[in-house]
Amino acid sequence: MSLDSVEEWQVVRRGKGASRKFRSHQQIASVCPQEQLDVEKFVRRIRDTVSELRAEEFWQQWKNQLLVSTSPSRPSDSIKAGGQQDKDTEATVRQQLECVCYGLGSFSSCVSARYQLSMLLLLLDAADIPLRDCSLYDPAFSVAEKDILRELGLTVLTENEEGKRLATKPTLFYLMHCGKALYNNLLWQNWNPHCLSLVTIIGNCFSGIRERTIERELKRDYSYISKAVDLCEERLLPCPSRLVDVFSDTAIITFPSDRLNKLPSSTWTDSPEPQYQHCSDLEIILKQTPVLDSPETGLS
Repeated sequence: MSLDSVEEWQVVRRGKGASRKFRSHQQIASVCPQEQLDVEKFVRRIRDTVSELRAEEFWQQWKNQLLVSTSPSRPSDSIKAGGQQDKDTEATVRQQLECVCYGLGSFSSCVSARYQLSMLLLLLDAADIPLRDCSLYDPAFSVAEKDILRELGLTVLTENEEGKRLATKPTLFYLMHCGKALYNNLLWQNWNPHCLSLVTIIGNCFSGIRERTIERELKRDYSYISKAVDLCEERLLPCPSRLVDVFSDTAIITFPSDRLNKLPSSTWTDSPEPQYQHCSDLEIILKQTPVLDSPETGLS
């Protein structure tokens, strides 16, 4: 089964290596205005897309790579391999995994975003992550799209975290074609061996970002990506040619604890919060700072 016909959907086309920005204006208008969306009908459409992707050969490769990347550490030798206790231990660890998705885009008006949402649902099922334990945020989401996500059982965040989510438990971050600032903010917030070891990212491979970015600009503006390239382990995910606009340049990125713990302590010191003063096109919408009214003096 192929992508929906262009008469019904419009596909966002990007140049080689370009990423879909975390901005609402990036999305193409749908032939059906969002305020007229039939939530139940659209939920069925998403589930049909899930079924379509599940039948694809490349999905099995994604699933296998995900399970390898998120598999829990082997239990101690005192637990017999294949025993019930071993299975219970693995199940307990898997239940602790949660998911955060940023920058998905307007999936009611962009076919690529709809396929990425459908893939997310498949990944949650494969990793045994309850739908309620997957939180999503994008400033592009309309009211109707938020209703659709809730109808699917997902959790919609109300605050723009700018990617600065601290991983306090094993967390899968689903960041499909997001801007570099979002990845950089996530890395900064988790810039220590313990937190990074809890992070798994599905998104643009860092090595590809480094290849496409001027070195001095990467080090100056996105220093955490620049440093993370040599700390992480990347597994490139296959992408069929017909879905190149949807899943190209995607990898599963992990941070093996044994690799992190071997690094000198200086690696983790002097880690200031990113500011991006030199970035003219930041590829992210920052959270709004409330404007406080001037206090009344009471003077006449």
